[in-house]
Parts: sequence; structure tokens; C-alpha cells
Amino acid sequence: MTLAADRPRSLAGSRERTTDTTQVRVKRHLGQKWRTGIQAVVIAVWCLLPFYWMIVTSFRDVGFTFDPTPWFTHFTFANYTTAFSTALGNHLGRALLNSLFIGVTVTIIALLVGTSAAYALARLEFKGKSLIAGAILAASMFPGVALISPLFQLFTDIGWMGSYQALILPSISFVLPLTVYTLASFFREMPWDLEEAARIDGCTRIQAFRRIILPLAAPAVFTTAILAFISSWNEYLISSQLSSDATQPVTVAIASFAGSQPHQEPYTAVMAAGTIVTIPLVILVLVFQRRIVAGLTAGGVKG
Repeated sequence: MTLAADRPRSLAGSRERTTDTTQVRVKRHLGQKWRTGIQAVVIAVWCLLPFYWMIVTSFRDVGFTFDPTPWFTHFTFANYTTAFSTALGNHLGRALLNSLFIGVTVTIIALLVGTSAAYALARLEFKGKSLIAGAILAASMFPGVALISPLFQLFTDIGWMGSYQALILPSISFVLPLTVYTLASFFREMPWDLEEAARIDGCTRIQAFRRIILPLAAPAVFTTAILAFISSWNEYLISSQLSSDATQPVTVAIASFAGSQPHQEPYTAVMAAGTIVTIPLVILVLVFQRRIVAGLTAGGVKG
């Protein structure tokens, strides 16, 4: 009788312990969600606050440039008119086309060369492979400021100074290491069985790469293309020394802006131009964020 009476008590105690454990887990999970949410908000505010202030200043009257009010006041569109005013020497429209042309050209060439190089480093065995990989890594760490004088002398001697070639070729050399290492890490994680099956079916190595490997690598290639384009779009140091008035990109054009009033730094016009230049990149990332995340995580294959 005692044992029979103790069983309900033990079952009740077990249920109470299970309930307590479940409640602890729920509270811990809620705590983690709150901490993650707070951290996300802090990071978002930290990253977006300068962008928000740039937009606010771009719509503010020149006479109230340094007004510390944290929201829109003294609203005007005149700064955007000034940014595109060729009468003041602000050729923002031409600079946008130059940056677009340079960025697209650099991205296409970097992908064509970088995809082939990444595949060779990841899938082929040949002499000097480690040396080539090390050289590519060393090129990515080389300071760009040290290249200005040699490039200036070289392009002056061959008559390329101020041309599109003088801006595209250095940008390709800066973007290629990023392209090669991003894609090579992805190609290494891809299973060999797919390529071997294509070779057994009669495909050459090039055909297997073009028909099987490259379509599977589309997320990584797409992500690399966006990163390469953004890197080329934001380049300033080399372009400031090697470009001319006809070929200068937006980064150089904004740095040489003139305001509507003499002897006054055109902060509001610069903010308007910065907003115009930044918004397309923000839209690009927001629209293709799923592809970017998929490309950055696509190489993490287990097994």
C-alpha cells in the first residue's frame, strides 16, 4: 500500500521537475531573443545613423547646414539642383556614368579571369600552385598608395594618363584577389562526384565546368560580382590621381564640388551627391540580399 501511494507522488514530482525545466528553457530562449534583438537594433542604429544624417543634411537649406536638429528642418531640394549644376562645375551626371561604366567593366573582367583562376587553384594540381596563391594574397595586401607614383609614370609614358584604361586596370588588380579567394573557397567545397559524372558522360573539363560547376556556383559568382562592383564604385585614391575631367568617377567628382556661394564649403551639396551615389548600392543590396547571403554561405557544405 505504501509503494502504491508513493507512485502518484513520484509521478507528480517528476511532472513538476519537467515543468520547471521547460519554463527555464522558455525563459532562456526568450532572453536570448531579447539580447539578439537589442544587439541587432544597436548595430543597425550605429550603421544607419550616419546615412540618416547625410539624408537630413542633403535636404537642409545652406544657411542651416550646422543646425543640430536631428530631424528634417528648413527643407529644400536646392542642394540636389546644385549637385547636378554644370554651371558651377559639378558634373555629377557624367561622373555617375563614368563610375557605372568603370564598375561594370571591372566586374565583368574580374569575374571572367577570377572564375577561371579560382577553379584552377581549387580543382587542378600543377607546379607552383601554392606560389601563385601566395602571390595573389600578397597582391591584395599591397598598399594602393605605393602604386600611385609608378602607375602615374607608366600611364604618362604610354599615353594613357586620364583615360578609362588607367582607371580600369588598377581596379581590376584590386578586385581580382577578392574574386579569386571568394570563388576558390566555394569551388573547394563542391563535391567532385558531379564533375566526374559529367566527365564520364563525355564532357570535357571545360564543358563540365561550364554546364555543371558554373551553374551551381551562381550564388557565389553573383555575390562576388556585387562585392567587386561596390569595391570599384567606391574607389577614390587611384582615381583621384589618374583621372581627368572627362573620366573622373563620382568619388573624385564629389571631392571637387563647388557650392552655390563662393568661399563656402558645399557640405549640403556634397551630402546630396553622397545620397544619390549611396542609394543605388543600398537598393542593390536590399533587393539581392538573399542571393548575397546564399553566396556567402554556399561553400559551407558538410560531408
